[in-house]
Amino acid sequence: MARSAAPLPHALLTFDPQRFVVVMMLALAAMNALWWLLAALTGQWITDSRGIGIPTDFVNVYAAGRMVLEGRPAAAYDWNAHKLVEEAVLGGPFDGFIAWHYPPPYLLVARELARLPYVLAFVVWVATSFAIYTMVIRRLLGSPLGWLLAFAWPLTLHNVLIGQNGFLTAALLGGGLLALLRRPWIAGALIGCLLYKPQFGLLLPLALVAGGFWRSFAAAAVTAIVLVAMSFLAFGADAWTAFIDWLPRTSSSFLVEGRAEFGRMQSVLSLVRYLGGSDLLARSAQVVMSLGAAVAVVVIWRRRVSFEMKAAALATAVPLATPYLYAYDLVVLVIPVALLLRLAAGETLQGGELALLGVGLGLLVAFPFVVAPVGPFAALAIGAVVLGRAFGAATIGRLSAADA
Repeated sequence: MARSAAPLPHALLTFDPQRFVVVMMLALAAMNALWWLLAALTGQWITDSRGIGIPTDFVNVYAAGRMVLEGRPAAAYDWNAHKLVEEAVLGGPFDGFIAWHYPPPYLLVARELARLPYVLAFVVWVATSFAIYTMVIRRLLGSPLGWLLAFAWPLTLHNVLIGQNGFLTAALLGGGLLALLRRPWIAGALIGCLLYKPQFGLLLPLALVAGGFWRSFAAAAVTAIVLVAMSFLAFGADAWTAFIDWLPRTSSSFLVEGRAEFGRMQSVLSLVRYLGGSDLLARSAQVVMSLGAAVAVVVIWRRRVSFEMKAAALATAVPLATPYLYAYDLVVLVIPVALLLRLAAGETLQGGELALLGVGLGLLVAFPFVVAPVGPFAALAIGAVVLGRAFGAATIGRLSAADA
């Protein structure tokens, strides 16, 4: 007589979404740590095995700061002059340009970093911006798991390796949203500091006006004005003139000619160009996406939904609305994920929501291997979860009653 099969353990028959999320975070964090360690040990981080600086994005910040200290801030916008300083900093030539095209207020940061030796400045920049970013994500999630999520996010390693400012952008936007309900003036000041990356500010005024956050709107405007005034006093009008004069070349090189490779950019515009579409088609698609993102933000910020949903919608829409976007900027998408996990703390993520978030994260993990514009798809996958929750029920937020 055949013996009946023994029943499977209960743990194998049940699926715990929260445990699954934690396991995935641990796996991604371990992958980031291992990848960074290998890069550091094999001469692929900051300097190579010969001690020569590796040409990454941080060198453009450091070189611009050096030019400020030399008394020629306006020359930082001259691609040829700027590259000569970069090559002197790195100790050798490199192909192409890593150009400086940030507004002059960001030269205030570059100047202070350039007072340090290059390697130390790189480490200080990454460590400081990463620490601030992780604190913000921990507060947004409202749990110690926030530390793990911040470290596990797929584009964390990308920022560490090239010394980019994705951590700073995410910290300013996330911190501004975190403070908006209880500390509107501080929130506005943080949002105003995003002047250093103006393409990320396209939707922020719309959200503040739609939500009636007039004090934060005023604080953001005043902060932006103060930063502009400080840069004028520090560097004179020539720096602003140079920034404006070089904008057309920058725009044409990146958004029309694709000199930085459309596969590396992460906007809808770059996706269309990467797939072979014309410049007109790409710009039209970007306009449609930007307008759609703006309408979604305004509608959600006027609805009676939890503030977490409003903040998540804005943070998801911001990268979709700009044509100029790179992989390091997609660290900002950790904000809506942290807020979604915060809302799910008292219940659970549904299977479809978990699948969509998995798709978004999977696309971001895949970027270093495929080097394609996966960003719009990742943002839309996360945005689908946000929209489903925002329009599924009118809820009162927890953020205002917790540690905002």
